[in-house]
Amino acid sequence: MPNIKPISDLRNYTEVLREVQKDAPVFLTKNGRGCYAIMEIQEYERMQAEIKLINELNKGRRSGEEKGWLTAEQVRQHFREKANV
Repeated sequence: MPNIKPISDLRNYTEVLREVQKDAPVFLTKNGRGCYAIMEIQEYERMQAEIKLINELNKGRRSGEEKGWLTAEQVRQHFREKANV
């Protein structure tokens, strides 16, 4: 269950921060609407890395669709050439 608190609870921010756990951010509301999320920095960094990976995979997919796909042998040959440089 999500941990949702009004932003006014930040007056006692140490209590709010104590409730932040891995995979369990604290969501803050303002006037009854979601406004902020507080999470551990490691979780934030992991999310950013996942977003970057997904973006790179999407770029590769689009490139394959636009320029054509490489065969497994073409990929192996490419990396063999890189290793010999």
